[in-house]
Amino acid sequence: MDQSVVIQETLAEGATCRIAVQGLLSAGEPRGSRLLGLVETRRGLAIHVYTHRRMAIEAEDVCLEKVIPITEGFAVEEVVIDTDLHVLGCDVTVLISSEDDEFTVQLPFGSHTRAFLREVSRCREEVVGSEGVKQNGKKLVVTQNRSYDSTDGSAPGQNKPKLEVTTEMVRSSSIMVSDKASILSEPKFGLRDTIVKSQLLQQEDSYTYIQNFRFFVGTYNVNGQSPKESLQPWLRCDAEPPDIYCVGFQELDLSKEAFFFNDTPKEEEWFKAVTDSLHPDVKYAKVKLVRLVGIMLLLYVKAELALNIAEVEAETVGTGIMGRMGNKGGVAIRFKFHNTSVCIVNSHLAAHMEEYERRNQDFKDICSRMQFCQSDPDLPPLTIGKHDVILWLGDLNYRLEDLDVAKVKQLVDEKAFLELCRYDQLKRQMDANAAFEGFTEGEISFQPTYKYDAGCDEWDTSEKCRIPAWCDRILWKGRNVTQLSYRSHMALKLSDHKPVSSVFEIGVKVVDKELYRKAFEEIVRSLDKLENANIPSVTLSQREFHFEDVKYMQLQVARFTIRNGQVPCQFEFISKPDEESYCKEWLIANPSKGFLLSDAEVTIELEVFVNKSTATCLNSGEEKLEDILVLHLNRGKDYFLSVTGNYLPSCFGSPIHTLCHMREPIQDMSPESIWKLTLMPLEMSDDAVPAEKPMDIPKELWMMVDHLYRNASQQEDLFQQPGLRSEFEQIRDCLDKGMHDTLLGSNHSVAEALLLFLESLPEPVICSRFYSSCLESANNYPQSCQIISNLPACHKNVFDYLVAFLRELLKNSGKNHLDVNILASIFGGLLLRPPPGHPPPDITEKSKAQQFIHQFLLREDNLP
Repeated sequence: MDQSVVIQETLAEGATCRIAVQGLLSAGEPRGSRLLGLVETRRGLAIHVYTHRRMAIEAEDVCLEKVIPITEGFAVEEVVIDTDLHVLGCDVTVLISSEDDEFTVQLPFGSHTRAFLREVSRCREEVVGSEGVKQNGKKLVVTQNRSYDSTDGSAPGQNKPKLEVTTEMVRSSSIMVSDKASILSEPKFGLRDTIVKSQLLQQEDSYTYIQNFRFFVGTYNVNGQSPKESLQPWLRCDAEPPDIYCVGFQELDLSKEAFFFNDTPKEEEWFKAVTDSLHPDVKYAKVKLVRLVGIMLLLYVKAELALNIAEVEAETVGTGIMGRMGNKGGVAIRFKFHNTSVCIVNSHLAAHMEEYERRNQDFKDICSRMQFCQSDPDLPPLTIGKHDVILWLGDLNYRLEDLDVAKVKQLVDEKAFLELCRYDQLKRQMDANAAFEGFTEGEISFQPTYKYDAGCDEWDTSEKCRIPAWCDRILWKGRNVTQLSYRSHMALKLSDHKPVSSVFEIGVKVVDKELYRKAFEEIVRSLDKLENANIPSVTLSQREFHFEDVKYMQLQVARFTIRNGQVPCQFEFISKPDEESYCKEWLIANPSKGFLLSDAEVTIELEVFVNKSTATCLNSGEEKLEDILVLHLNRGKDYFLSVTGNYLPSCFGSPIHTLCHMREPIQDMSPESIWKLTLMPLEMSDDAVPAEKPMDIPKELWMMVDHLYRNASQQEDLFQQPGLRSEFEQIRDCLDKGMHDTLLGSNHSVAEALLLFLESLPEPVICSRFYSSCLESANNYPQSCQIISNLPACHKNVFDYLVAFLRELLKNSGKNHLDVNILASIFGGLLLRPPPGHPPPDITEKSKAQQFIHQFLLREDNLP
């Protein structure tokens, strides 16, 4: 989440938070997490330091502690804490000081911290010059993969090179500059750097050799428990210590508060339990910890190998309802170990026996949305699949199907695990290439790890009597990977799951420095001959693209190749005159920039995706799917690409009053009719009333609410568990085409479609001009009723209809587990939204919007 938004909510009018980062006060300070914001006011620039109790959700969760003005005497200096071994190769500790104050803070390793410190450095230069951000008080020099003081021309442990080492000396697929160095002194990247890097990557086999390292990978769903027993039987089960530990947890904290609070005590409890249980014969350094609600991943490396870890990044992806909730999803850490890129993913996928398609979708969402920034800003983000080795662990939640519980337990007692695997959903989905394509899993020779009675080894004796299943899994993808063990650990009994571990021997590419230097020198010599010899030119496989029958929130992709000539070149899609972006909002080119060596080619994907931001104008015909892309070559010419398409209008993104006048499905209507209805004013005078009376509410809204009323009033987790994307597409098509009398799809899919429909309305149910009045009346029910009575008829009808439906759901709260606060929170931000141009709602406004809806849900009297 962008925490600068929360800081912005606390600022006075005219003040701006440029960027924010969360850090941990270092030793000598009162320990605790702090939020740092770079704030610009009329009086100047300053670092605002906030205490906080939540993960930057709302303004009430932060409290201003101090302000460090960026004036004469301001400085940011990296400090090295010798005793802080557990963050070696990971976080960066900086001393922020001014004439009157100073404090030391540990900032998380990654691209966002780099961006924060770059922006602070730039602001410092604007105010007082360029000496404000430094490392250990000395100018920073950057070598091929380490930072060192300018008082010595060579890197530690490395002989003086025959050739001067600069940022041009790049080792492999991404810039080999230490992340700690690049945070404080970002290297400059140019075409020459990029060409050298790419050619070195092509020749990698000539200067690297394979060295084997031992990786321990473990996963444990702890069911919200605290660590009451030692983890040694799980983490210390081999005589030989691993070189790297990758330890993942799920369901770290099951409380509702865990979704909001970043500083849950369970994180520290389990971190300490893991650290205390690592192999005793070796000293380990913590490289990174990343957590999303209850999904946590820890990465440790032998302290002696920590200097070979670089380019560490961590990211999270939530796959909950509307793509916003993090109760399910994944976390990942990627890093470079010597010259091999590694990505570790820990995921908790959708639950329940029948939801295997949802699990497949969660996997695909994590793969597509998990993106890691690179040091070189000219390179696109890295996805999970762009790594040499991928280790995927977690509670994947795939079950055993087509067998009853008695038969499964019989096969387990017989240790007939190969026979049992024939009924495993994950194995079946992998065989069908529906999920985890290209991944490998070792032979399962241990009994299912779910579900047990907590505290013992007995299968689930609850009323539900869950069928045992291998929910907890470890898979891998990549070359030079050998699995040495794959097992569960029955000795741990605090959860309803058993932990699982796997030990891998992974062949890592290690650089021979002398061979590398020779390859580098040869590339530079050949590049010198080639530079300025010719103007670059490319050949495009296609220049005209037409996207047929584009639908709301349904991605379409077209591909073409750029093939280079003899001159290495850098390409980029650039903006046309008077336009801010290189393309329309519904279009994206991936990658949008890059480089090509001689005779090389790259595949470009053009992605068309219409969402709530663009649907309204496309529905009405005001905008069309038409754009021209300009592909620019550095030192070369421009190429023009034509992109067109036809958009199928949808009820999603259409105004309420327009839909009320549509008795036919929207896709059965002519563009002219849709355009005419769109132009119709929201409130018409008596003499302008159309001949045909409009419907009270949109028929599409009625179909969704009626379906839920008849089928889902007692549905557990309604509006909290996401549906399937494929089912949403069926629901959308049914609404837009009028194909069926009954909506297809699960109750959760219909519920999510309803929320997406309300979110897509260009004018919210409670018209935005009433926004301020509603907030003022949040605790005055009669006055609130008066506001609703003043809504345009169609909007008032929709409000009344939805509130009546939500009241019905609350009557079944004993079974659907909904309460008035949950519903008021979910629907408050959808029914009552601020007008365009209004600042983002602060915590007070959000609370009042929720309270406004809350009071209607509590009343049993007739609606106004």
